[in-house]
Amino acid sequence: MSETRKKAGAGTYFVTGYPGFIGKRLVEHIAREDPKGHIYALVQPKALKEAQKHAARLKGATVELLTGDVVDMHLGLSGEEYQRLCERVTDIFHLAAVAQLGVPKDTAWRVNVDGTRNMLELARDCEHLARFNHFSTCYVSGDRLGVIAEDELDRGQGFRNPYEETKFQAERLVTRAGATLPITIIRPSSVVGDSRTGEIDKFEGPYYLGILLVTSPLVVPLPLPGNGVAPLNVVPVDFVVEAVWRLSKDPRAVGRTFHLVDPNPMSARRVYELIAEKANKKLPRFNLSARAADVMLRLPLLEKLARPQRAAISYVNHLAIYNCHNTLELLDGTGVRCPPLSSYLDQLVAYVREQYRKRREGSEVEDPLDQGTATG
Repeated sequence: MSETRKKAGAGTYFVTGYPGFIGKRLVEHIAREDPKGHIYALVQPKALKEAQKHAARLKGATVELLTGDVVDMHLGLSGEEYQRLCERVTDIFHLAAVAQLGVPKDTAWRVNVDGTRNMLELARDCEHLARFNHFSTCYVSGDRLGVIAEDELDRGQGFRNPYEETKFQAERLVTRAGATLPITIIRPSSVVGDSRTGEIDKFEGPYYLGILLVTSPLVVPLPLPGNGVAPLNVVPVDFVVEAVWRLSKDPRAVGRTFHLVDPNPMSARRVYELIAEKANKKLPRFNLSARAADVMLRLPLLEKLARPQRAAISYVNHLAIYNCHNTLELLDGTGVRCPPLSSYLDQLVAYVREQYRKRREGSEVEDPLDQGTATG
């Protein structure tokens, strides 16, 4: 722990990916947990208004917005701003990423790989750095099947999209940097809304995917691809944020990787059955192979409606089981645990249906199932 932190008793945090879905929640949480702390948040110019609006409502720690971008040299900051970060920051939370599954590879590479390299350069220049918390994803495992351990990364896997591949390459950089930096790697599965309120944000990539996976029978009653026995691993955003905060403060987490997943996920078929029951809909009785479902979704009539569902298919039918031994070990006794999906499914479904209702009535409400094009 740095001398700065010992004396001040408060941290100086640097968060990227604000005001993205998890970024907003994380900044709120840090502000509450460390009210005497100081939070620097890196914000892309196009998101500045939204960030200002959100930051103005926060209570607790001081939040200072810095306009820039992880892809630029020195993060697009002025020399004075960059120097200030180097002199003061104790904790980095690197969330900024392009998370859309269909994004061109060069775009994903610039943000996810080059952006992470730029963040590691900053970390090396931070005089009082206690922790570099890197947000990766379970899906760095690519097309691997079976049980996947937290300390496994490169096992010769292939990748289903540029998102998975570039997050894998970024994690390799962070792992190597761990030889000289205090790093912690966080790998969430598909992140969905708040387990207490069901509230979700505008979704991109896996976040969008998560809400789509658990609500798709509400949207379009498609046959379940495959036999539905694969686990549907989703985690609520409140659990992710609380777990990350605890792990960032635990000295045992340095140099380790954590799967933030549901340790006992339900099968995709069971989730779909539960939702169908709640929506008074019948699931189609027949199964399609994943390939047949993908072909069906390319038919002109369904193509526009179901473009995002096509990306989801390979995840619904993928028999990967994410071991979370490290996470369970370090969160043991903290009261922070991933709630089972069955305990908050009602809230998720109710929230999504309410959004649709408002939309139908012509209210100016963001459709939570609209595909976003932001980073973070």
